[in-house]
Amino acid sequence: MKKRTLIVMMALLTAWVGCRADEGMWIPMLLKKYNIEDMQRQGFRLTAEDIYAINQASLKDAVIGLGREGRPFSHFCTGELISGEGLMVTNHHCAFGMIQAHSSLEHNYLRDGFWAASRQEELANPGITASILVRMEDVTDQINARLTSDMTDEQHEAKVVEVCKELEKNAVEGTNLHAKIKPYFNGNQYFMSVFKIYKDVRLVGAPPSAIGKFGGDTDNWMWPRHTGDFSVLRIYAGEDNEPADYSPDNRPFRPATFFKVSAKGLHEGDFTMVFGYPGTTQEYLTSYAVEQIQEVENPNKVAIRTSKLNVINAAMNSDELLRIKYASKAASVANAWKKWQGEIKGLKRFNTVETKRQEEDRFRQWAQGNPAYRDLLDTYRKLYDERRPLALAAAYLNEAGRSGAEIVGWAGTVYNAMSGKSFAEDPAQAKSKLKARAEEYFKDYDAATDQKVLVEMLILYNRGLSAEWIPAEVQAAAKKGIEAYVANLFRKSVFASRATLDAFIDKADTDSYRKLEKDPAYRLYASITAFNRDRIQPGLSRIEQQVKRLNKTWLKAQMEMQPDKRFYADANSTLRISYGKVQGYAPNDAVYYKHFTTLRGIMEKDNPDIYDYDVPERLREIYRLRDFGPYTQDGEVPVCFVATNHTTGGNSGSPVLNADGHLIGLNFDRAWDGVMSDLQYHPEICRNISVDIRYVLFIIDKLAGARHLLDEMEIVTE
Repeated sequence: MKKRTLIVMMALLTAWVGCRADEGMWIPMLLKKYNIEDMQRQGFRLTAEDIYAINQASLKDAVIGLGREGRPFSHFCTGELISGEGLMVTNHHCAFGMIQAHSSLEHNYLRDGFWAASRQEELANPGITASILVRMEDVTDQINARLTSDMTDEQHEAKVVEVCKELEKNAVEGTNLHAKIKPYFNGNQYFMSVFKIYKDVRLVGAPPSAIGKFGGDTDNWMWPRHTGDFSVLRIYAGEDNEPADYSPDNRPFRPATFFKVSAKGLHEGDFTMVFGYPGTTQEYLTSYAVEQIQEVENPNKVAIRTSKLNVINAAMNSDELLRIKYASKAASVANAWKKWQGEIKGLKRFNTVETKRQEEDRFRQWAQGNPAYRDLLDTYRKLYDERRPLALAAAYLNEAGRSGAEIVGWAGTVYNAMSGKSFAEDPAQAKSKLKARAEEYFKDYDAATDQKVLVEMLILYNRGLSAEWIPAEVQAAAKKGIEAYVANLFRKSVFASRATLDAFIDKADTDSYRKLEKDPAYRLYASITAFNRDRIQPGLSRIEQQVKRLNKTWLKAQMEMQPDKRFYADANSTLRISYGKVQGYAPNDAVYYKHFTTLRGIMEKDNPDIYDYDVPERLREIYRLRDFGPYTQDGEVPVCFVATNHTTGGNSGSPVLNADGHLIGLNFDRAWDGVMSDLQYHPEICRNISVDIRYVLFIIDKLAGARHLLDEMEIVTE
């Protein structure tokens, strides 16, 4: 066991050396050993210790992982500290839910923006957490020491979980820190991250959506881009500067360090570094997996979401209140919808499936001399053949079933709450909590819109699959006539309005959940859930567990076959570095996109008749007067730029740094032509998109009039 572990570790270490600067997501604690010399050759002027250190302040101490209470390690975005008083910037779309939660018709912060004139006006966001990495530790040897070669796969996995929990507990016992161990290199290596997690995060400022979301879904994932995708938050702490629950007595957090803000400009070819929490990538999938994503999963999920978005967008265009209610929901649905389309395009453009097949043919030849790997790819092929109908059925169940119409999922939520242990033990308190959840749910709900969504989802569900993969109640809807079925469901269901649900909750006792079993919305939910439990999930889970074990062996084998090839660990929501350079690209023949956009481009797109391009009047006035202040380059205000940094979801809001470690932008997107980089990075076309920090400063100063925030920052001009 020890000998095999040593061989794998040697392969892993070899794999780090010398990867292209523009590809890879690198572990900060290993930069000194594997990356820093290459970074410095690319123009970086700091040391590895300046980036990551545990005995002195370093850049990592200014990087924030944004999470949610109960799931603080699943970072949904990244942020960065820019002052000694806990001031933080992230993307507008990262704070969108916070802005929406504070918005109403009376105070429409989504439309008008929000800027706190004082600390007292900053708005609390319950449930949002801000994590700062304290240290990382390689715990691979400690875990492997507790494993034996005679363990079954199930015993092996259970022991890994057990040891990880033990190591996490021991690492932070007696402190206010939190630890999480995650696998790297498909489970061939493990690192523990130790965090300090702050729980009082307040909204300081956000531009109007016409700036922060300029271009909307039309421009999402696209370049050229003119989106001022930023918002401003502040972390608060207790009197001792340690994490504390929200209290009006809390004080602004005093960080170990914060990023200096660069206003001196950038040029094509400049070094850039992104420091953040990328979510998930799958660079080492086989051709069988990629083909199924490209030909089965993505196309069907796109078709379902297209239908859903058509209904939601029509509702939003008809009524301003509906726009407020559904703005965040529509953005959430559209984000992956557009990404999947770009992913298909990119995979086909670079012939990824065929390229992987050719690589696999070479592997087969090599593996003939190694019995441990000889049948590996044949096993993959059989599993993915078996997975295909299950994956298609799961796509419809998730997209058109559980996540289709809101009323379906809401019925399950309420039923599970009322049939749960807490309701039986203390009905009064449980009812109070449930009514509070209902108030939050119905605040952003419109039954008429949801009814139209459900009609479309049931039509697609019945059309897209053979009968054997369609839940009974979904089939029953088609037999009864879908529009009539849905109208009856909304007419009779207690989940269709707050009034009917509140009345039901008021009269409920510990057995009332049984009455819900006859509710038409719950029957639909129960039928879909049971079908998933009985027909889809057992087979899919079994296959995916087998694939997971194969993936570990596959990557280990690849490293043994290609000891000189440069591998890096897939993203897994842990802190990573990617580095590259500012650079435009050619999406098509005879077309070249520059590396930057300007305020002039916003005015060229300005169209009051199109919601996504309706520029605020104040910004038009500033442009007419050319009141740009010191935030220009070559006479124009820069807005966004592209670079070759390897990024993914979770990197939203990440600091983009120059060669001196100064903040030059906020990463917020990728160019659609190269969005397949989660599966295959290609330097020719893959670009990350960032809002230029000078545009952020310009908006804060000239449009928001919030110079007090600029006074907190250390702005570098030389």
